[in-house]
Amino acid sequence: EVQLVESGGALVQAGGSLRLSCTASGITFDDRGIGWFRQAPGREREGIACFSSADGNTYYTESVTGRFTISTDKAKNTMYLDMNNLRPEDTGVYYCGVGDPIKVVSMVEFDYWGQGTQVTVSS
Repeated sequence: EVQLVESGGALVQAGGSLRLSCTASGITFDDRGIGWFRQAPGREREGIACFSSADGNTYYTESVTGRFTISTDKAKNTMYLDMNNLRPEDTGVYYCGVGDPIKVVSMVEFDYWGQGTQVTVSS
């Protein structure tokens, strides 16, 4: 059974930083795409960042470029999302996902995802 478990969400002031973690079981990141997306109340799912093993590239949505960084620790089967200079509009539930290395470039198409972790940024 594949499980992805996110952690690290919190209430933080604008300008602050957080590191989100996502530990996977029942699946590895080898030859796959991985990424993060978020959802805020009343808004559609928004892709944030992804890494595709198909081309070895990392992709970010424009609003987080330069502030967020996706990374992995294969030994721990864990992916991370480092978030800096957080803004109130970054508030939402953050999900990690694993899927087809080509489809994940959309940053919203994943085969597996976790239960989410809440990030709240106060102004």
